[in-house]
Amino acid sequence: MYNLIIYLYQLGVIIYSLFNEKVRKMWRGERDAIRILREKVDPAAQYVWFHAASLGEFEQGRPLMEQLRRDHPEYKILLTFFSPSGYEVRKNYEGADIICYLPLDTITNARRFLRTVRPVMAFFIKYEFWYNYLHILKHRNIPVYSVSSIFRPGQVFFRWYGRQYSRVLKCFTHFYVQNDISRELLGKIGIHNVTVVGDTRFDRVLQIKAAAKQLPISLTPNPSPRGEGNFKDDGNSDTNKPKVFIAGSSWPPDEDIFISYFNEHRDWALIIAPHVINEEHLQQIEEKLEGWHVTRYTSLEHSTPLAPWRGAGGEALIIDCFGLLSSIYHYADVTYVGGGFGVGIHNTLEAAVWGVPVIFGPNNQRFQEAQGLKACGGGLEISNADDFRRIMQCFLDDPQTMTTAGQQSGAFVKQMTGATQKILADVKL
Repeated sequence: MYNLIIYLYQLGVIIYSLFNEKVRKMWRGERDAIRILREKVDPAAQYVWFHAASLGEFEQGRPLMEQLRRDHPEYKILLTFFSPSGYEVRKNYEGADIICYLPLDTITNARRFLRTVRPVMAFFIKYEFWYNYLHILKHRNIPVYSVSSIFRPGQVFFRWYGRQYSRVLKCFTHFYVQNDISRELLGKIGIHNVTVVGDTRFDRVLQIKAAAKQLPISLTPNPSPRGEGNFKDDGNSDTNKPKVFIAGSSWPPDEDIFISYFNEHRDWALIIAPHVINEEHLQQIEEKLEGWHVTRYTSLEHSTPLAPWRGAGGEALIIDCFGLLSSIYHYADVTYVGGGFGVGIHNTLEAAVWGVPVIFGPNNQRFQEAQGLKACGGGLEISNADDFRRIMQCFLDDPQTMTTAGQQSGAFVKQMTGATQKILADVKL
């Protein structure tokens, strides 16, 4: 049944690729993967294979890849992706020796792939459970590890109709899961080779923080000679410094809520990094910012060191390019992470690692890190504009509550780190 579904899926991809550029890239990449491997694989080398579905899973696997490369340079690293949103962004990643798409999980593709690469071990990140690849890996006695995986009662493995497919889980040498619930669920279907280590994303956001960019924008009335400025109140007595609100990965429903509030409270400085960056969306944001002085980040890139956007109260900066958000969060007093009024919130950890409060919408139940932030008081959920107004008024009335929430965010991230070291200490390399 599984193989029939895969072949039907392949047919659907072929047809859909005629009309969709993203799917066309994926289909071409999968077809070219074996050729790329035959050209690049060194027959004398030992390869460790990492597979990530997309960009988010890549970020979870990245600390493992980089630590393994530092500690065991005798191995080469093969990195595969399923989605173009991962491959197209990270196809030039220098931490892997070979990067390509993973051919679709047919028996023929799996055999050709593994015959070409001959990995000494494999790491599948989070939700990757490819039936044919995993069974052939097990048949060839190649250790395979599931890392940062998380399981929930509603998943197919734990339903009566998924009993046969759940056998794929027995192909793993070991599971390194995020929480005790996952361990208990696996135990109920007879899988006990499980260790709770947490989520490697916490290790990754610490790496990101350490490598954060210093941005040449001033947010003070008196910018420094180098134009670096000081976005965030560092505790000095300069009362002219505005508080800074930063919204990351925002969507229109998010923007409707916080912009409406700040249209009435112009003593803040705003930085908005929307999830979708196109001219239509940028203009929508600008139209909503009634009476604000609005600047787009790219308009400052070639300006003089004393950038025209200083972040005084009533000034808003729109980040109209990619790659800056994780660094920009450093300059916030309060952050907002979008997506919670749609399919689900985006990365809250990139904000929390800087020790600031993180506000987000109601669709966050599937995100363990959001639940942890709420439990510790560093994350604050809103369901509507009134909730947002109440939180912001609380911060204004009692600034210590804002400080405390930020401290709790930062402490939560720090206490959850260490999964990478636990995994590599346990894996037999």
